[in-house]
Amino acid sequence: MSGGIDSTIAALMLHDEGYEVIGITMKTWDYADAGSSSGRKETGCCNLDSFNDARLAAVEHGFPHYVLDIREEFGGAVIDNFVEEYMAGRTPNPCVMCNTHIKWNALLKRADALDCEFIATGHYVNVREEKSRFVISKGVDETKDQSYVLWGLSQACLSRSVYPLGHLLKTQVRQMANDYGYPELAKKSESYEICFVPDNDYRNFLKKKVVGLEEEVSGGNFVLANGSIVGKHKGYPFYTIGQRKGLDIALGKPMYVTHIEPDTNTVTLGDEVELDKSEMTVARLNMIKYDTINDGQRSSTKIRYKTKGTLSTLFNENGKVKVLFDEPVKGIAPGQSAVFYEGDDVIGGGIIQSYPVT
Repeated sequence: MSGGIDSTIAALMLHDEGYEVIGITMKTWDYADAGSSSGRKETGCCNLDSFNDARLAAVEHGFPHYVLDIREEFGGAVIDNFVEEYMAGRTPNPCVMCNTHIKWNALLKRADALDCEFIATGHYVNVREEKSRFVISKGVDETKDQSYVLWGLSQACLSRSVYPLGHLLKTQVRQMANDYGYPELAKKSESYEICFVPDNDYRNFLKKKVVGLEEEVSGGNFVLANGSIVGKHKGYPFYTIGQRKGLDIALGKPMYVTHIEPDTNTVTLGDEVELDKSEMTVARLNMIKYDTINDGQRSSTKIRYKTKGTLSTLFNENGKVKVLFDEPVKGIAPGQSAVFYEGDDVIGGGIIQSYPVT
């Protein structure tokens, strides 16, 4: 229970259905440690107001509530990975890492300690058992579907997971909050920020985590695809594939980051069309619907959370998956997640490793 509308309504629904519910709020990060550079009041999943909102709902409906401190595990598996990926010239997805390695494992440990059979969250997905496997499928509300960020969950986690909101629209959930007597919760805005970067300035966060980073990486070269140097940049970790704004360079036309080379502190710029790629390699795979990928298997593959999938063909390649897209996709970023779909079902997913560099 984060204190937000989705997890709160999920808990109240299960309570009304007769489940013995225990609310858990996970403390992942101290905002005081984040050091916002914006000066604004922090909001999100790890502040005291959110904890109190979750506890109040539990108390008013007569079920227990606990705060689970997972800051140490979160720091090691999520924050350290976040920094390491940017330092390697990749673009991480910390929410996927958190779901895969922290939240479900932490919840299952506490569930076992409390003799609970299932864990439940407010994610907009559905899970079913089919042919001895537990399959994630998209939530009914396409605008809220969160299957993309859950591709890393193990079969053991999925076998004990319940998602009450998977068959509902967000508008219905907001109405339920009103019906339960929580009009403020129904109007509560949603945060799309990284919880440990509350001012959404990951560059400032990196500078604070890596001592001397600016001095070490500033002054690298901006180059074009042909290798010609066109300017200097502030350091390769501060750029992401597809970035156009904030480059601080004028070349007479819009330019985009098309490649990042950490070994030489080089950032390649190009026209928007140079972001188009027809293939990529995906590693660190986790299978959901099937236990393996068959060569030539068809998929709708998503490379970002809010994008539609692109039809593609999958091939095994030395423990990884090579993805050939039917049509070019824009802005493939190593470090991000690739998720393979068959209709609404998640076949599996992994971390984008590479794409052809031209």
